Amino acid sequence: MKILIAYDGSEGADTGIDGLPRAGLPPQDVEALVVSVAEVWLPPPPGDEAIEDTFPLQVPAGVKRARERAARIVEQAQALAERGGQRVRQMFPGWAVSHEAVSGSPAFELLNRAEQWQPQLIVAGSHGHTALGRFVLGSVSQKVLTEARTSVRVARRATGAGASAQRVVVGCDGSPGAQAAARAVAARGWTPGSEVRVVVAQDLLKAFPVSLLAPPVEEFVEEVNGAEHTQAEEFAAEALKELRAGLDDKGVTVSSVVDTGDPRQVLVRHAEEFGADCIFTGATGFSSRVERFLLGSVSAAVAARAHCSVEVVRG
Repeated sequence: MKILIAYDGSEGADTGIDGLPRAGLPPQDVEALVVSVAEVWLPPPPGDEAIEDTFPLQVPAGVKRARERAARIVEQAQALAERGGQRVRQMFPGWAVSHEAVSGSPAFELLNRAEQWQPQLIVAGSHGHTALGRFVLGSVSQKVLTEARTSVRVARRATGAGASAQRVVVGCDGSPGAQAAARAVAARGWTPGSEVRVVVAQDLLKAFPVSLLAPPVEEFVEEVNGAEHTQAEEFAAEALKELRAGLDDKGVTVSSVVDTGDPRQVLVRHAEEFGADCIFTGATGFSSRVERFLLGSVSAAVAARAHCSVEVVRG
């Protein structure tokens, strides 16, 4: 498994790394690459280029100052990347950990590096405050979440009681994306005693008040909602089957719940009530009305609103 970890030295970035031991990741056979981005627009000169004025080229003083500043920022990014790499090595001594610094636009550089390196998972903190990245959800993290071609974990500090076992919520709508999320959870190495809860949100069809004057309309609405509730229960049963096949022998308890309401609110609420360490959702979904896990709507909204980590899974 290959994991790309975005690191800008902020509390959010540290939280992203600190939460990895509770993500069910394997203790060995993992390549981790820690990347820090120096947000500079004028790259430093190559090592063989003289900073001083040379004949016949006269480098303007302003350009020299900008290059010197850029060089300092790149050095800071390299130091941050090394610090992040050391932090990961301490937590996962069985991992092969490397680090690097790149310069440019943070989101673009992270996406570009992911395209080159082809990780299975990108990890980013939900908030950052340094100029070397600004992993603030709504800018860099949001762009990486929506445009990456691989799974993305937006990391936050766990809201649970801090017990050794983990609690995980899996959003399900029966789509291939949701099925990929269930498979990802089933493949992880959770601590015995952990709990996984499948949540299916049924967004009920509602009739306008004036239409209630026509009994056929009210009957139609009830019929549609009844059919979708049955479908939601089937989705939950399929996800339970997938998860139990992979987790029953690991001492992990699996349960499910079908709730009504906007999936963006239902998933976040259940995660808070459950004390979840992480919410797993699929990146895309296309079921008729149950869930609508479309990236840019449900998955992105859950990643923005949740108080725990959110992992958006791409198959």
